[in-house]
Amino acid sequence: MRTHFNPKNNPRVIIIQKLYGKFYNEDDALDFPKHRFKKFIKDIVLGTIERNDLILDELNNKLGDEFVFEKLDKVFQTILKAATYEFMYKPNLSINIIIKEYLNSSNFFLEDSQTKYLNALLDNVGKKLRSNNA
Repeated sequence: MRTHFNPKNNPRVIIIQKLYGKFYNEDDALDFPKHRFKKFIKDIVLGTIERNDLILDELNNKLGDEFVFEKLDKVFQTILKAATYEFMYKPNLSINIIIKEYLNSSNFFLEDSQTKYLNALLDNVGKKLRSNNA
């Protein structure tokens, strides 16, 4: 049974929207309205912005020379950055949970074929990051 997906209540949809606004419309002021996961959302958004260069370095190192991050769609870039931040700085969250949550959220922004590619990318990055840090 599939539960009704309400993007307004999903913290990772909000994270993707905030980061997209900040990275690709720099005038966008960040505000965090009342939400039951406000602390989590704020932590991921601000942490991802603060460590953007480090996250990009890790992505480029882990995905190899043939992978060009800048050629990806901007929504893809945003999702990859946020998920990579969680892989690196939220060790108490399972890789599978992070991937599942971002895939569910990406359904709001991406087509099914793009979601499959995103799944492969997240799985690849997550395993490589966590295996080195373990």
